[in-house]
Amino acid sequence: MVIDDNSPDGTAQIVKDLMVTYPEQLFLLERSGKLGLGTAYITGFNWALERGYQYIMEMDADFSHNPADLERLYQACKSGEADVAIGSRYVPGGKTENWPLDRHIYSKGGAFYTKMITWMPVNDPTAGFVCYSRKVLASMNLDQIKFVGYAFQIEMKLAAWKLGFRLKEVPITFVDRKEGTSKMSKGIIQEGVFGVLQMQWNSLLGHYRKKVKKQAV
Repeated sequence: MVIDDNSPDGTAQIVKDLMVTYPEQLFLLERSGKLGLGTAYITGFNWALERGYQYIMEMDADFSHNPADLERLYQACKSGEADVAIGSRYVPGGKTENWPLDRHIYSKGGAFYTKMITWMPVNDPTAGFVCYSRKVLASMNLDQIKFVGYAFQIEMKLAAWKLGFRLKEVPITFVDRKEGTSKMSKGIIQEGVFGVLQMQWNSLLGHYRKKVKKQAV
């Protein structure tokens, strides 16, 4: 499932052309404009849940994430080792390539800050290469996932962890994009700094757990 927010690079047309060859494997959802990373993923998660998928993965489509690593993330969940498998840059064997110094500082600084505030046992909380077992997303109140930038990645992992699911980091190599530009901005950094505090508060209030309707007996 490729979600395209009216991208000017021709992504949607490329996917449409490929769908002729892969009619039951490749899908496209076009949206009218830039509605945010988080809302795109939530839309994709709901699409997968409605169609009965047992393992749902998210990844960047610019080859920063290597498609060959999908199998390792999938196996971590399928084997029962984890409910959420995270493609991590910051565990032994993980690394980044072609990153400028400021990206290293923002990313590692953000990871350290998140761990200090939440105590979540994840070294790479902003990682966007993740495999979820169906039961994780089905248990979450996805309507309460409010952040749309990089903080979205932290919020999803924190929600899963607070709900008692097992998180496992799988080492990957993250390669900086060769085409296009990074979406990193001051607004995204601010969202991460203040957002982590809001997430922690939301988790204490139980916002992330899906409410089960009581039935009369």
